[in-house]
Amino acid sequence: MASVEQHVEQEILQAGGEAAETSEETPVEAPAQEPVASVETPVAASAASEIAPVETPAASEIPVENPATGETVRTVPDLGAAAIAEMAARGRAAQPQWEAYGFDGRARVLLRAQKWLMDNAQRVAETIVSETGKTYEDANLAEIGYAGNAFGFWAKHGPDYLADESVKSSQVLVKGKKLIQRYRPLGLIGVIGPWNYPLTNSFGDCIPALMAGNSVILKPSEITPLTSLLMAEGLRECGLPEDVLQIATGRGGTGAALIEHVDMIMFTGSTKTGRKVAEAAARRLIPASLELGGKDPMIVLSDADLERAANFAAYFSMQNAGQTCISIERVYVEEPVYDEFVAKVTEKVRALRVGSPAGGFGTVEVGAITFPPQLDTIKDHVDDAVQKGARVLTGGKQAPGPGRFYEPTVLVDVDHTMKCMTEETFGPTLPIMKVADADEAVRLANDSPYGLGASVFSRDAARGEAVARRIESGAANVNDAMINYTVLELPMGGAKTSGIGSRHGAGGIRKYCSQQAIVVTAKLAMKKELFMFPYKSRTSRMLAGAFKLLYGRGKRD
Repeated sequence: MASVEQHVEQEILQAGGEAAETSEETPVEAPAQEPVASVETPVAASAASEIAPVETPAASEIPVENPATGETVRTVPDLGAAAIAEMAARGRAAQPQWEAYGFDGRARVLLRAQKWLMDNAQRVAETIVSETGKTYEDANLAEIGYAGNAFGFWAKHGPDYLADESVKSSQVLVKGKKLIQRYRPLGLIGVIGPWNYPLTNSFGDCIPALMAGNSVILKPSEITPLTSLLMAEGLRECGLPEDVLQIATGRGGTGAALIEHVDMIMFTGSTKTGRKVAEAAARRLIPASLELGGKDPMIVLSDADLERAANFAAYFSMQNAGQTCISIERVYVEEPVYDEFVAKVTEKVRALRVGSPAGGFGTVEVGAITFPPQLDTIKDHVDDAVQKGARVLTGGKQAPGPGRFYEPTVLVDVDHTMKCMTEETFGPTLPIMKVADADEAVRLANDSPYGLGASVFSRDAARGEAVARRIESGAANVNDAMINYTVLELPMGGAKTSGIGSRHGAGGIRKYCSQQAIVVTAKLAMKKELFMFPYKSRTSRMLAGAFKLLYGRGKRD
């Protein structure tokens, strides 16, 4: 354990950006049951005024704060290495029974969970809002909507993606033999989730892992652990066997301990921490799938529908207060339409309401900054840009009042000497840069260590697609943005330092399995193959001639 803790920093595991260090891990004794069993129902944001004063937590407890109000919602245990080891033992013991449910049995549990989520959508949304400070619209569309689809998708398509595959071969030595490729669960999966989407990007990774027949230990961010605890409670109500899904609350040390005990790790967070997770996994020779930071570009060509482009720029840069790994973080606009585009975007962003979402649907468009140090990063990037010559057209400062909020901000006169164009901001800011043509836009879009997503706007769809194909990113949308994430049939992963592996599609569930090749020879086969001992000159020459006949005929030029 010590070797991993030396390499995996004690930090809050966030989605993208640089995470901040936290206090040293405080080992605690493992609870008699998994943590969910002894916790109360998460407190809804709408009931925040009824929360009784919370006592100062002990060293082994982590306070969960509502970033829209600054109030402590409740506390969760900071589990140490011993507790994680016991959870891992329980998870391994429970896994064979869960695998034995088969695809149909596991699918029934997931479909019941889908119904449970819809029946309890208000409760889940209130929990999400209470710990993230995001709007109810963001919680409903990007979290509840995603998970509802994901339960049904993996229940339906998981069996197809993991079904035995009959293989045909050109190898003459296996003619007449049965060739099978199969997938079997790895066993115990570890998921380390981010704070920005506690249902979609944290618990959501557990769904395909469970459908594949694995047990899962989910370590949610210590900033937003309550949604995961609630979802685990819901799955137990839907018939998931005890200990198949366990929630390991804690800080960075809890995540470090988790890597020591699982058969595969799924991590979402900063590129900096992702490297350390990959190193820890490599020392144990276990697979790791990593979704890391992003700095997604948007390119607006001169023939674009500017009204649509401006709407998408405003929404997908400010949605979830910009705290999305595939948010639009920088825009490149061809010179002939630059002024008109900037005017449209500025007007739309200036009209956005920012503040507490306590009033429910339709109250505000931009919610709180969930992670305390993220507010400092946002302010630093804006200040750096202004000092280097950028202009703020709207916003540009922290919003007044209780809670953590930043005004929706549009920056112009920006360039790649500024942090806002080169480093992940993860906040409600939109820097817009004028470019001469599409070639310059593509060059600047690719001038980044990140490559998660991108978008291109053009009325000529073929031209837009041609430009999109030149962008070094794991996904690209033409006349759209971020929508690819909702398409579970497509892979979602990053290029360059934005990650390794992918979510969704066949690879999104097969990564939780090992592959096994099976070759079956019929019982009427010969007692001995021709190539076996003892070697005979005539037989060996015949085989050599057969290979030459098969592979050496014809011209190659």
